[in-house]
Amino acid sequence: MVLALVEHDGGVPAEASLESLTLARGLAAEDGELAAVAFDTDGSGPGEGGGGSSGEGGPADGDGLADDLAAYGVTELDRVTHDRLDRYAPEAWAASVSQLVDELAPEAVVAPGTDRGHEVLAGVAARQSLPLAANCVAVAPGEPGEPYELERQRWGGSLIEHARLDAGTKLLTVSPHEVAAEPTERADVTVRSFAPSLDDSQFRVRVSRVEESDEEGVPLGEARVVVGGGRGVGSAEDYAILEELADLLEGTVGASRAAVNEGWRPHDDQVGLTGTKIAPDLYVACGISGAVQHMVGCKGAKNILAINTDPEAAIIQKAEYAVIGDLHEVVPAITEAVREAE
Repeated sequence: MVLALVEHDGGVPAEASLESLTLARGLAAEDGELAAVAFDTDGSGPGEGGGGSSGEGGPADGDGLADDLAAYGVTELDRVTHDRLDRYAPEAWAASVSQLVDELAPEAVVAPGTDRGHEVLAGVAARQSLPLAANCVAVAPGEPGEPYELERQRWGGSLIEHARLDAGTKLLTVSPHEVAAEPTERADVTVRSFAPSLDDSQFRVRVSRVEESDEEGVPLGEARVVVGGGRGVGSAEDYAILEELADLLEGTVGASRAAVNEGWRPHDDQVGLTGTKIAPDLYVACGISGAVQHMVGCKGAKNILAINTDPEAAIIQKAEYAVIGDLHEVVPAITEAVREAE
């Protein structure tokens, strides 16, 4: 059996969790037993990009969540219920999953590579005295009981490590945007409640409140089109041409760290290692050099269109399409062409 931690928002599974379920299903292929664990909490919203949890999710609709997970091969859904788990508490979550591991004795436990996924599974690893392989992008299980051969991201995704994970129960997280979420033949799901034994010490840290962002429009991590600007944009006012194109394409605006440091855009707009990781269908990168830290944040983009005056810029080498020119001329020309094509 393989056990997968599922983050959800009111019973709707997060995309990062569906991605990790897809990988977990491959690990469970031998016996077909894929179990999921989800928490019935008021603040169980999905993570950014699957990462920082922000939503007031509401308790899970067990039937609705089970129905969604059935499409990804889940055969058992364990709903963690506890009167003090109305909000996220990392130690309590880790203790709950650890107790479930003791009961089910899974071959592996898989979590999404979100802030919560990493935090909870690290807690499970400490409680179980087990190693944890974080940010995996591919895993080969081998024979039952044998070590896993895996590839995982290091240094923010700038390096791929080949490693072996050898433990009685393998613990791993799946890097967001690296494994496509793919449904399969629907399974029959058994839903059961799991009541962990928790004490005060496990609630030393917990979410006390959730503050919603006042930013309007499509969240950066969810946008299918992102128009990003770097130092080459020149000023906060010049972002207006990027905003116009993003609105026209029903996308959102992003920025490099350099632009954020200049004060031209808020940190919420930052794409990169210390910002948001994006996976849009199209990323239009305007005046961005393509530093490693930035490319880590946009490596999930399906297509990159780079606009830059420097034909030797690093981002040009990574882009599917490139325009060598002044973004202040190129971006308005693209906007006009899109309007004419409508």
